[in-house]
Amino acid sequence: MNSSLQTYIKVIANQLEQFIDWTGRAVSWLVLAMVLVMFCVVVLRYVFDTGWIALQESISYFHSMVFLLGAAYTLQQNAHVRVDIFYSRLSKTAKAWVDLLGHVFILMPVMVFIIWVSWPYVMDSWDVHESSRQAGGLPGVYLIKSLILIMACLLIVQAMALSMRAVLQITRSKTA
Repeated sequence: MNSSLQTYIKVIANQLEQFIDWTGRAVSWLVLAMVLVMFCVVVLRYVFDTGWIALQESISYFHSMVFLLGAAYTLQQNAHVRVDIFYSRLSKTAKAWVDLLGHVFILMPVMVFIIWVSWPYVMDSWDVHESSRQAGGLPGVYLIKSLILIMACLLIVQAMALSMRAVLQITRSKTA
């Protein structure tokens, strides 16, 4: 692989990862919001003996947003759960091959499958503008369900960036 193609791949991978990094850092602020809302719920319940269903449900909304929108960032930071029996003992090139094959043949197809099977579920929710089943609950359940599709797309973007980096590592080791 010539150096201009390697540079081009590296630039694209960097741009994809910058986008994922930005989303992960933005979503991290939702954790603070979730903690503050939880604090308010507890104070309202135990100090003032009152509460609102919508406020309590918002904690679940925040948690959903953090989990679904933060998954790609977690993968990028290599903070996901990994059962490592052999991987740590592999060479950089072998790790790159494992990563490339795992992203291309496992992660991306699973995310495409999630999009495929979730699409009708999310569209049905949009059709009725689904809201909370609880009286006084929050509207916009359809928006939260839409995050399933966004999560899958973000993970595909991150998998593409990691696959590009793996290809660069593999080609670098062949020329060395």
